[in-house]
Amino acid sequence: MKKIIVICLVAAFALTACAAPETKTGKGAAYGAAAGAAAGALIGQIAGRNTQSTLTGAAIGAAVGGATGAGVGKMMDDQEREFNEALSTSEAAAVTREGDILSISLQGDVTFETGSANVMPGLYSEIDRISDIMVKYPQTSIVVEGHTDSVGKEDKNMDLSRRRADAVRNLLVERGVSDSRIQVEAYGESRPIADNKTESGKRMNRRVEIKVTPMGT
Repeated sequence: MKKIIVICLVAAFALTACAAPETKTGKGAAYGAAAGAAAGALIGQIAGRNTQSTLTGAAIGAAVGGATGAGVGKMMDDQEREFNEALSTSEAAAVTREGDILSISLQGDVTFETGSANVMPGLYSEIDRISDIMVKYPQTSIVVEGHTDSVGKEDKNMDLSRRRADAVRNLLVERGVSDSRIQVEAYGESRPIADNKTESGKRMNRRVEIKVTPMGT
């Protein structure tokens, strides 16, 4: 019977932690608290093997997890705001967010000449601003993704997408972003975001995307 009561109380911790946070920072705190409560309860039960130990562990875990989650959420909120401000006038770069994943999309027809992996000098100012923010927040991991439209052979498109992603990665590293934080992925024509049958769709598909996430996620 005691075990059932304890499980219900721990569940209450988690549900309270997840109750309708209003901001992304709040969501981070809520999810962190819920995870911390569950982990703390387990540790408390193992250590003390009694109800009081389990509840104490859940409370401590919720507090620690909530603080950690709030910190991560605020860090990503701050970066999102700074990226948007830095790129607000750019015609080549756009910022979107899903959860704690920030995505910076660099349009291929503005970033590269057709069939080339050499970044156009006109994009260097955007790369400078992006790099400055990444250096300011070293607790994030970065994935640079290369994408193409469907024109040409698939294997050549895959190679081109990798070379373009590598080119952007190299520019970030040259500007002080640690190479240990950056991973490169090539997708070629396999992940279109628009219709390859139209010119506007092809332009949207020719892109490099930079994904920024908290380390450890």
